[in-house]
Amino acid sequence: MKSDGIFTHDYKETAYWWDEVPAPEAGTTLPTSKLDVVIIGSGYTGLCAGIQTARGGRETLILDAERIGWGCSSRNGGQVSGLLKPSLTDLSKKYGPDLALRILQEGTHSLEFLKDFIAEEGIECDVRLNGKFRAAHSPAQYDAMAKKYARQVNGLELDVDMVPRAEQRSEIGSDAYYGGAVIHAHFGLHPAKYHDELVARARSAGADLVAFCPVTGIEKRGNIFVIKTAKGCVEARDVIIATSGYTDKSLPWHRRRVIPIGSYMIATEELDESVVNEIFPNDRIVTDSRKLVYYYRASPDRRRILFGGRVSLRETNSKVSSPLLRDEMVKLFPQIGDVRVSHGWMGYVDFTFDSMPHIGVHDGMHYALGYCGSGIATASYLGMKVGKKVIGDPDGATPLDQTGFDTRPLYYGKPWFLAPSVHYYRWVDKLGR
Repeated sequence: MKSDGIFTHDYKETAYWWDEVPAPEAGTTLPTSKLDVVIIGSGYTGLCAGIQTARGGRETLILDAERIGWGCSSRNGGQVSGLLKPSLTDLSKKYGPDLALRILQEGTHSLEFLKDFIAEEGIECDVRLNGKFRAAHSPAQYDAMAKKYARQVNGLELDVDMVPRAEQRSEIGSDAYYGGAVIHAHFGLHPAKYHDELVARARSAGADLVAFCPVTGIEKRGNIFVIKTAKGCVEARDVIIATSGYTDKSLPWHRRRVIPIGSYMIATEELDESVVNEIFPNDRIVTDSRKLVYYYRASPDRRRILFGGRVSLRETNSKVSSPLLRDEMVKLFPQIGDVRVSHGWMGYVDFTFDSMPHIGVHDGMHYALGYCGSGIATASYLGMKVGKKVIGDPDGATPLDQTGFDTRPLYYGKPWFLAPSVHYYRWVDKLGR
């Protein structure tokens, strides 16, 4: 079958979520030349920070180089985990056991914060508190999962049920895996609806939002920052960097510490309800144990499959990645047959060299960056934290304040090492490690 045959007649190279949630309204001109706080980036981090500073009485401006929320905050998979990737052993070697434990507990705190925040604010974003199924792509991975969850560290416990391969059809309509784990605390939501609700709360708190206003440079003059933009200059006492995987050359120090990696997604055409029910019998979100992970779920209306992952050595366009993703999806779920793709899109995830998020201050500017694929909870949580720091609220403190934010020699923001890394991880995945 030619690749063109797998697309619906109305195929879109835009996020499926955008069909239901149009771009938020935003200003087109700078509202004033002097402010208390300027936030660069209008995703989850920037908006959660702006909600805090505006509610704290600070005159706040949130800028974005594109439409408001154009980046990964409105185009991700809608899977909420909040887990930090490093192991306690590795972090203990670097920071000592006490700080290492408190750092990892921030992942749990971010998940709890997000659930509470959504409930307290009355945010409508199609939350599904049904847990996640983490599928083992090899017997060795299943054994590793079972061992890990049987020996959980005090203070980092998760409510987990192991599901052997013989019973995995109760969780997922596929025979391609070797069992897996149900993690009950994880959940799904509609990322664009969640983002839209954050926009509404930031605006109602008094924050101004200006779109299509790229920052071209920042200069410090005494205790004031001069932020140069395509629409003119503004002055602010405080600056928050919230650019994640879209950090550009106007922020060279931050750009050297963030690794933008494209993650690609597709949405299928509408499927028969019985097929979706067979594949996702408990309406859980799903990831697998690969290094180059596949992540997928049913759409909130349970009429489509939303499937994502990394399928190319180098960054490409969605018209190229969509057939590759579809092929992988059909291998896992042959019952969907010649399903067509209605949407294909991508976004840049911000990784770091130590696989951890970071929050801090550099040259007097606050930042929160580097969510490493767990951005919905951690970006919201650290956005809240950095906003509280700016207004002097002691609740802004976090154990992540005590970690360094390192880069590597010869890295200046373009990951030249990505293709060989992807090639290596593909080899590891084939070995089932």
